[in-house]
Amino acid sequence: MTVEQNVLQPGGAAKHQQTFLNQLREITGINDIQVLQQALKDSNGNLELAVAFLTAKNAKVPQLEEATYYQTALPGNDRYISVGSQADTNVIDLTGDDKDDLQRAIALSLEESNRAFRETGITDEEQAISRVLEASIAENKASLKRTHPEVWSDSPNPYDRKRQDNCPVGLKNVGNTCWFSAVIQSLFNLLEFRRLVLNFNPPANAQDLPRNQKEHRNLPFMRELRYLFALLVGSKRKYVDPSRAVEILKDAFKSNDSQQQDVSEFTHKLLDWLEDAFQIKAEEERDGEKSKNPMVELFYGRFLAVGVLEGKKFENTEMFGQYPLQVNGFKDLHECLEAAMIEGEIESLHSENSAKSGQEHWFTELPPVLTFELSRFEFNQALGRPEKIHNKLEFPPILYLDRYMHKNREITRIKRDEIKRLKEYLTVLQQRLERYLSYGSGPKRFPLVDVLQYALEFASSKPVCTSPVDDLGASAPASSTLPAQTSPSTIEQQGPSSSDVPSTSPVQRSVIHKPFTQSRIPPDLPMHPAPRHITEEELSVLEGCLHRWRTEVENDTRDLQESISRIHRTIELMYSDKTMVQVPYRLHAVLVHEGQANAGHYWAYIYDHHQNRWMKYNDISVTKSTWEELERDSFGGYRNASAYCLMYINDKEQYLIQEEFNKETGQILVGMDTLPSDLRDYVKEDNKRFEKELEEWDAELAQKAQQEKLLSQIPRAPAPSPAPVQAGEPEYLEQPSRTDISKHLKEDSVQAINKALAEQEDRGPEAIMDTAIKLEYSRLLKLAQEDPPPECDYRLRHAIVYFIQNQAPKKIIERTLLEQFGDHNLSFDERCRNIMKVAQAKLEMIKPDEINMEEYERWHQDYRNFRETTMFLMVGLEFFQKKSYMEALLYLIYAYQNNKELLSKGPYRGHDEELISHYRRECLLKLNEHAAALFESGDDQEVNNGLIIMNELIVPCLPLLLVDEMEEKDIVAVEDMRNRWCSYLGQEMEPNLQEKLTDFLPKLLDCSTEIKGFNDPPKLPSYSTHELCERYARIMLSLSRTPADGR
Repeated sequence: MTVEQNVLQPGGAAKHQQTFLNQLREITGINDIQVLQQALKDSNGNLELAVAFLTAKNAKVPQLEEATYYQTALPGNDRYISVGSQADTNVIDLTGDDKDDLQRAIALSLEESNRAFRETGITDEEQAISRVLEASIAENKASLKRTHPEVWSDSPNPYDRKRQDNCPVGLKNVGNTCWFSAVIQSLFNLLEFRRLVLNFNPPANAQDLPRNQKEHRNLPFMRELRYLFALLVGSKRKYVDPSRAVEILKDAFKSNDSQQQDVSEFTHKLLDWLEDAFQIKAEEERDGEKSKNPMVELFYGRFLAVGVLEGKKFENTEMFGQYPLQVNGFKDLHECLEAAMIEGEIESLHSENSAKSGQEHWFTELPPVLTFELSRFEFNQALGRPEKIHNKLEFPPILYLDRYMHKNREITRIKRDEIKRLKEYLTVLQQRLERYLSYGSGPKRFPLVDVLQYALEFASSKPVCTSPVDDLGASAPASSTLPAQTSPSTIEQQGPSSSDVPSTSPVQRSVIHKPFTQSRIPPDLPMHPAPRHITEEELSVLEGCLHRWRTEVENDTRDLQESISRIHRTIELMYSDKTMVQVPYRLHAVLVHEGQANAGHYWAYIYDHHQNRWMKYNDISVTKSTWEELERDSFGGYRNASAYCLMYINDKEQYLIQEEFNKETGQILVGMDTLPSDLRDYVKEDNKRFEKELEEWDAELAQKAQQEKLLSQIPRAPAPSPAPVQAGEPEYLEQPSRTDISKHLKEDSVQAINKALAEQEDRGPEAIMDTAIKLEYSRLLKLAQEDPPPECDYRLRHAIVYFIQNQAPKKIIERTLLEQFGDHNLSFDERCRNIMKVAQAKLEMIKPDEINMEEYERWHQDYRNFRETTMFLMVGLEFFQKKSYMEALLYLIYAYQNNKELLSKGPYRGHDEELISHYRRECLLKLNEHAAALFESGDDQEVNNGLIIMNELIVPCLPLLLVDEMEEKDIVAVEDMRNRWCSYLGQEMEPNLQEKLTDFLPKLLDCSTEIKGFNDPPKLPSYSTHELCERYARIMLSLSRTPADGR
């Protein structure tokens, strides 16, 4: 028997119409109450038939009297707006034991629990993903191997799964169960709720109870939830497996059309089951007194509905659990609440004569834990499917609810009237300001102060006596067809001819320029249009008027802006007086959804009240977070992620988050000490099993190490000499050594030596070497100080240029130059050989304390990494231009990752990050389109090939784009790729394609930023310095001639 059946009079559950109307409004998007009322009547109260009737193409618009809208709000009628199972009014039990197989053929979760609570209706969020819920659980139990690694696969190394210190424990995703993880973690971190679950004892006579369906599922679920909570408290694992609890839940989520319910409905189900379980225990212990259910005490509150219908006033007290709020059309949580607390015309509430109808809601009793459902889904009738609302909605970390309390209704009404008056005045001021900021009568409008300024600049310009066309014609040759200021690109293509244009022509001077140097416009040409004829007197009068008008406009604009700011500030502070900040609620958890209406991923931000910081719970990953990250992911409007459920707790009820204390010692109980004895034993057993895994892993590694040691002691035959490289086959190397690079410096060294010999022919080898080093350093310093075009990167020519630009220590540069002149490649003639020997002798004379060789090696390693990054970039761009996007992607990924590491040490250590990011992003977008096209073909082989591209190339790359959330273009690209695949959810397709899509989407929508391993870096050809510079210049020049595609 439900709680309602205990406390309510039988037969009073027939007046439930308002709840159904609200659900129909949410499902269909139809706001006409008459249409909804008639549909409900024609369907005899069957919501499925009513929805089918309303969404049919030939639906008729029935006529109905307006009074029917309010009939359920009259005294004696009842209306529920939220999840829960406690009430003091009559309701209909929709989920009794005989209703568990209720048919649902609509796109929303209409299988309500035993009370039909929510005012806004429940969406069909994630209905496509639910098709694999059961399969995923069974697959997880059987430990089947998957073709591709998935987010919930375990690492074979148990140390990767070991909990670090006292970090929070995550929950394994056992098959699209991120919704389960988000809700459970939010409730688990509510310490009072945690205590209630951990200390729950099954009824003593549980075995004697009738084994009806509720008791058959609720009590086993409570047992598994206790075990799960105990593991979250004391496990030595980084994350734990919730499969057993989820397996019990799957029956409640099961329906004929395989719909999966969203977070709000899951929370409803969860609290409903917990309430039933605690109710059995409460009834057993009540001893004749009225039983108190701790779930009801914790999560349910009451409000008073005060209204007027055709001049007749009424009042109704109703109970609520999760409170639904509409998002569309509101900018913050208070605006949503204000709209939810007032329905219809409310003037009649304060007037005896008005005949208008309306009602207000006032909280009379708030629950310690207050949960808001943010309705971010609406039904698109044209498309016949739900759509997600991505609008931005702000909410505060501390929410004061005084203005919504019944005890403050009089002062709140006064303040609401004042705010209404201020907003009307604000609208007028904003309209006036807009006329100043968008002046004009045409399609293009400009700020009036700018218009006056432009007019003043025009009038004040130096008058000209000729037409600008005539002026150009007089100074240009008749044969020239080029305008005076030809663009650099045009000149570069056509080339100026000395025979066409005299060298003394000012026009010729205006187009001759060095690359990347701005051309100078001759001083005799006006910069702006100017009046032909204007007298000093006219100019004086006009300037005076324009100056005065501009000052007046500036003053008016400033006054309007200041007045608007004052009104905004007044409205913001309207409820800040002491009497209206007495009911504070602190934000405890934010449940976030990313994706579209039919598929997505959930995670939670939960506040650690003892460490005073936010934590992000994303399945197995639990990380520290910030309010700024929460805002970015939860407010919406920025990407496809937004808050879906907000959990606030009464900031004055400290018991909700208070730790337990030992009654004897007074010390705080932590970890295993907080668990009852049975759960403590359960966790210890699980920890023993995990420790055994660690020991077995250590033993396996030790055995492998011993085997390798024995093998290394066995003498081996000499390895055969490598075969010579055939002509035309490129040599490959991982990283070119300094010696390999120095081979390319021979010509530079010889030139420096020859110049030194020409200057000091009669000097000895040491003096000549010193001069040669100075000459070489001067040459390289000049290269380092130049600002070349992108295709000419002097850092590739010599390591010294790289060192100078990155401010390497002087000792590093000096030793590098000595190594260059001491290289054995200079031993080809007597003079160079003598200088080489002097350089080598000087190198040997350098004492260990004079230079840090570790630092020296680090600088040269960085330079080798720079050259390697350049080759990754160059080869990747070459593949990209050949439209070999799969090959290009891997090179560009390594180019970006290596380059990012280089740039972390200094701005001149690597290449243009935006350029690499752009082409990496373009590769992914083009591959995504190609994979989507293969999927759309419907051919099995092509569909599989498309999904292989997504699983093996694109999905592993998404965390690379998401890890740096400041790169907005990357985030937008990820959203575009996800939206491309989510768009298939509303389309008709073959069942096998639907199954493959449903299996693939969770991987694509996983928003984890955990970087997965890639294959080994691709091998790179060994280029000489000359070849490298030449190919790099060629590819960069070709890019400059290619449209940037928005880069």
